[in-house]
Amino acid sequence: MSSTAPLPDAAPANWVDRHAPAWTRPWLKLGRFDRPTGIWLLMLPGWQGIALAGAVVGRWPEPRLLAEVLVGAALMRAAGCAYNDIVDRDFDAKVARTASRPIPAGQISVPQAWAFVVVCALVSLAILLTMGPLAIGLGVGSLLLVAAYPFMKRITWWPQAWLGLTFNWGALLGFAAATGTLEAPAFLLYASGVFWTLGYDTIYAIQDLEDDALAGVKSSARRLGKKAPRAVAIFYAGCVALALAAAWTGGLGLLFTPFLALYATHLWLQARRVKIDQPRLALALFKANSWAGLILFAGLAAGSLRL
Repeated sequence: MSSTAPLPDAAPANWVDRHAPAWTRPWLKLGRFDRPTGIWLLMLPGWQGIALAGAVVGRWPEPRLLAEVLVGAALMRAAGCAYNDIVDRDFDAKVARTASRPIPAGQISVPQAWAFVVVCALVSLAILLTMGPLAIGLGVGSLLLVAAYPFMKRITWWPQAWLGLTFNWGALLGFAAATGTLEAPAFLLYASGVFWTLGYDTIYAIQDLEDDALAGVKSSARRLGKKAPRAVAIFYAGCVALALAAAWTGGLGLLFTPFLALYATHLWLQARRVKIDQPRLALALFKANSWAGLILFAGLAAGSLRL
């Protein structure tokens, strides 16, 4: 496939294919910059951790930290996607949705992809080093989760759970960067995020049910089958309950409550619409989680106001 053609799960009018110079497109697609939903889903737990920390100590989230988490998340997501594509290049070549990615399509070599990973990781490290010792330690520790993730689909039906542990690590890091400590509310928020990811990534995996079966790739969507919509509802219920527990233990103000209600409604509507035989709907529902995470972040920030 030409480097000028949008990838199957990217918006046809995405900015990379419309505006980026042709020579940069394979690199931007390697880092998934044509599909920003993943950046949001990695960034938002970090923002939520910063907002929760601010609410616990009674102040607004610090803009500098929010900006650092945004840039760091974009770069680490790019590095993680490239690493995942290196490991999964043989599987990706067998799956229709992933066969046109830059590595299996022959647009970028494996050594070039490794160089991309190293550059993104080093810039992210430079950002991490501006934070406190606990946050730095957490950031370095997250690499173990990232390194193991591509192999989970080979050994467990629940790689989505591992992705939840990985993608929501920012909740702990953000809280630690803002306070220099880790407290119970941060761990509850982290657990909430794990259930959130279990839900939305199970929805995402519905797109690949047939191809994953042919390639021998495991996923929660394959394991659950027709029970997937009900399971997503259960995962989201756990997510909301744990978010409420994080807010309660953190002493957040009443302004958090309407945002939590909106968050719960958003997730409930997603779960209600899930259909295992509608992959395009699954992608749309998955992408809607950027808004869900932003609602929770806004609620945590509003909870810092004591009325």
